[in-house]
Amino acid sequence: MKVTEIAFVVYPVTDLESATAFYEGILGLTQSRFFGDEDQGMIEYDIGPGTLAIGWGVSQFMPSPGGGCAALELDDFGGMVGRLRENDCPFVSEPTETPVCYMAVISDPDGNSLMIHQRKVR
Repeated sequence: MKVTEIAFVVYPVTDLESATAFYEGILGLTQSRFFGDEDQGMIEYDIGPGTLAIGWGVSQFMPSPGGGCAALELDDFGGMVGRLRENDCPFVSEPTETPVCYMAVISDPDGNSLMIHQRKVR
């Protein structure tokens, strides 16, 4: 028996309206599925073969800047950096270049960390 893939990553959020404004409005993700209601639930965003979800209303599952960090692969790293700055998104780690990629760490409205990333060679 072995683990075959990551089914999804979920980030807890406290304010559904500001979370969807960030994930859909700023990052440009498209909602794939919605479960629950405005008091408790989850929204899933399919990205390639994986899924990023945001969940709310579960007291044992709280936002945290020191928690995990999903890395979102981009096709235009510089364009996204500009868009994030235009929307006053906080950068936890400023954009940096490595020999193989470009990356930065940002915060969502609840303080959860997200990495934006672009490989140099595809």
